[in-house]
Amino acid sequence: MKLGLFLMPCHPPEQDVYTGAQWDLDMIQWGDELGYSEAWIGEHFTSPWEPCPAPDLLIAQALTRTKQITLAPGSHLLPYHHPAELAHRVAFLDHLAQGRFMLGIGAGGIPTDLKLFDVEETNREMMWEALDIMIRLWTEDEPFEFRGKYWRVNQPETLHGVLGPHLKPFQQPHPPIGVAAFSAKSDTLRQAGRRGLMPMSLNLNPTYLDGHWEAVEAGARSAGRIADRRDWRILRDVFVAETDEEAMRWAVEGAMGDSYRRAWLPLYQEFHWTDLFKHSPDIADSDVTPEYLAEHTWIVGSPSTVTEKLEEFVERTGDFGTLLLLTYDYSDSPEPWKESLGLLANEVMPKLSDSAAVST
Repeated sequence: MKLGLFLMPCHPPEQDVYTGAQWDLDMIQWGDELGYSEAWIGEHFTSPWEPCPAPDLLIAQALTRTKQITLAPGSHLLPYHHPAELAHRVAFLDHLAQGRFMLGIGAGGIPTDLKLFDVEETNREMMWEALDIMIRLWTEDEPFEFRGKYWRVNQPETLHGVLGPHLKPFQQPHPPIGVAAFSAKSDTLRQAGRRGLMPMSLNLNPTYLDGHWEAVEAGARSAGRIADRRDWRILRDVFVAETDEEAMRWAVEGAMGDSYRRAWLPLYQEFHWTDLFKHSPDIADSDVTPEYLAEHTWIVGSPSTVTEKLEEFVERTGDFGTLLLLTYDYSDSPEPWKESLGLLANEVMPKLSDSAAVST
């Protein structure tokens, strides 16, 4: 199992944008130095707690500060971009990254983003149509016209031997493509399997992932493919410290707990999604607090405790390729978070690998 980062990126709204971006770049650099394999950066437009409408700009800066880590938008929300324009930006960034690039795609799920772009009922269809166009632009050389339900694109002929299509991705036929699925029994996961895309799952409670991999496999079978669990990425909230008590304190009272307390829990309650966090349906919504999440949903504790919890998690889900650590803004007190990144990479993951080898 590999270890990566997933940056929403999450920052308190009162923080200025520049300071938040520098924290994100610092975390990616630390991940690179610690051997994290990849970092994904989210894209949002109307979420003050996630102030990044252009993950590719952060990626371009992060490339100059890192050496081995692979970087990816997580995700470019395709209904909000013209596919011809985005296909060229992605191809160009792939050349800048020289192979250290993956593409994450999404349909968009924030209601105010969907309203901003006026795609509230059509976003998923638009995503798949846009992706089909992008792949054609990357893989086809001959001129073509595309007249779809949502997009119109012309691949022109070469003009006077000088002007015409020329920019293809550095990685052939295109960078690896991942798609995020945040709802249970998601049709997006079935499409990921059918199209050969890397599936990414957010884990919110012990039963949330039930059926996720089965959906990927079913989609793959429908297209004559064989799904590979090494492609599956799962996002988790993790905090590691020298002791369980210290880890609990920094998780609940630090930036992780603060963001849930002030933003995510109220939002999920507003949309009646609090059940997604519960380990039992008998739990009252009012009892779902950062303290509850630290006990039942997040993976928090000393290296030995976190190793044990991750072993139990893998036993339940089955093997998957990459654990993606959700990140938070601890810039006011960076050392505990930086230490957590190091303990997870240097103490937890080696023990987890040894345990898997013994069980195998």
